[in-house]
Amino acid sequence: MQERHSVLQADGTIAAGAQPRMEEEFLLEALRWMMKSRLYDTRVIALQRQGQFGVFSPGMGQEASIVGSAMALDPTRDWIVPQYRELMATVHHGLPLEIITAQYLGKIAPARIPDGVRVLPTQVSIAAQLPQATGLAWGLRLRGEDAVVMAYIGEGGSSEGDFHEALNLAGVTKSPIVFFLQNNQWAISTSRRVQSATTSFAFRAAGYGFPGVQVDGNDVMAVYDVAVAAVERARKGEGPTLIESVTYRMSFHNTTDNPSRYEDPKEHEEARKRDPIERVQKYLTGLGLWDKKRETELTEELTRENEVALQMAFAAPAPTPEDVFANVYEHPPERVVQQKAELLDGRRG
Repeated sequence: MQERHSVLQADGTIAAGAQPRMEEEFLLEALRWMMKSRLYDTRVIALQRQGQFGVFSPGMGQEASIVGSAMALDPTRDWIVPQYRELMATVHHGLPLEIITAQYLGKIAPARIPDGVRVLPTQVSIAAQLPQATGLAWGLRLRGEDAVVMAYIGEGGSSEGDFHEALNLAGVTKSPIVFFLQNNQWAISTSRRVQSATTSFAFRAAGYGFPGVQVDGNDVMAVYDVAVAAVERARKGEGPTLIESVTYRMSFHNTTDNPSRYEDPKEHEEARKRDPIERVQKYLTGLGLWDKKRETELTEELTRENEVALQMAFAAPAPTPEDVFANVYEHPPERVVQQKAELLDGRRG
């Protein structure tokens, strides 16, 4: 396993000897996506508190991890298999924000992933998406496609059997997949310190015959660097990589959670000093590419973009009771046909 990869330090300076792949204009684009993510999280948390939005898992504090990894992919050929905290990675990959928003509003048809968007649905059952991700990557290899899968998981999910089964199969088949493990220090309310005795989750890759890399997950440049290297390796047929992105969950697990009951406030305050968005802004300010005026202008622009997506999702058709029968059977059995008929008769009556 490599040592933790770092490029952009907390004070906004480049680490000694670091040579980032991410150029300044690209970094500005990364900052745009990171800010969009933070603004969206803030807005929909407020809506959820008002009873207008579903249960939501924000990416606050993990924006560099989510955006830096996604930017290493080619949306025209690569695939993303998310858990549930990688919302803006999927938007960057081509899934419209209004469609994701419709999903949180419980709207079935408007939440359908469009044809050609190489993103699988979010998965709430921890690690259950990983065997499918490995199967997808293996299938792409067998078909000779020049494509890579990026599969996301949290450090808590690495204790699930699905995690180990997926990594084992990926190693055996040399499937073109990158397992991107976001170590945000919390498996819901269970601290990383008590959920595993390992000093690094990246060590687990060695047991399955491929490399593990640990990266500073609050450093978008470093995340991008290691993700690009892992994607290139997979694309060349050299097999999987496990990336452990060490970050911190600066909000709650989801909107049903109350971290004040278990989180040390001092630990949280220390994490805020490593805010991934502020780190990029400090660096760009030092280059003369960022200031308060530009921050205000971009914030207003991104807020408008998010509001448009929200309005489209709220305006989309609400589900109907008969939708529960849709997209389940190609040829429904008679009992299901009868149940649907009884439902429709009851509605007409």
